Amino acid sequence: MSYAGKNLRYLRKKNSWTQDEFASKLNIKRSLLGAYEEERAEPKLEVLEVLSSMFNLSLDDLFLKDLSEENNEPNNNYLEQRRNLKLGKSSNGLIYFIPQKAAAGYLNGYADADFLDELNTFTLPMLTQGEYRAFEIKGDSMMPTPSGSVIVGERVERLDDIKSSNTYVLLSKNDGIVYKRLLKNTKPKNTLTLMSDNPVYEPYNINAEDILEIWKAVYILQKANSVQRWEIGQLANIIDNLQQQVSTLNKKLN
Repeated sequence: MSYAGKNLRYLRKKNSWTQDEFASKLNIKRSLLGAYEEERAEPKLEVLEVLSSMFNLSLDDLFLKDLSEENNEPNNNYLEQRRNLKLGKSSNGLIYFIPQKAAAGYLNGYADADFLDELNTFTLPMLTQGEYRAFEIKGDSMMPTPSGSVIVGERVERLDDIKSSNTYVLLSKNDGIVYKRLLKNTKPKNTLTLMSDNPVYEPYNINAEDILEIWKAVYILQKANSVQRWEIGQLANIIDNLQQQVSTLNKKLN
């Protein structure tokens, strides 16, 4: 049995390199490195020779030894310490950042520690104890919060903890990542109403069973001078749309 692919992955993570960075050092494509790490392909000899020189390891070590176990000393495993730091719930903990380009992948990898390790992280000293994510939003449905803003959210464990009319980031099976205002419903049961701040967009319902994660918005990070300025005509249309939406909601409630 060859451990070459597994060792590639271990050495990359040990040095906190992304797949792009490591592939560049090995002079191969990222997709090929991914195939090696996932053991869908066996690393070529020239790649292992570069790796051997880089880490002062023999080819026998790379092929025949599981380096992650060789270095797994009690309470001293690098990757385990790194993962514990990332998943730790401290006020100075790391916040995983999910940009738009990673949104589709997050739907499949939100619970995968290896996927999360690939994401960039940052810290905010003002945060209280909790677990946080940061999501880059796209589109104008939550104007005046502009497209490209980053919503820092705190995990919500139970639907009962949702406060109506507050803003949340939801991860759902059908819609992926969305940023909306939430209303808890009694009719129909086990549903939430998602509302946009831009009244051009109609509210809609989502079943609780379709929700994978909920993150309460606690901070909005955006570029300076990027806030939308409304014109008089736009404000008039907004008021008309709001009145229509209130009327529609009252009919549904009654």
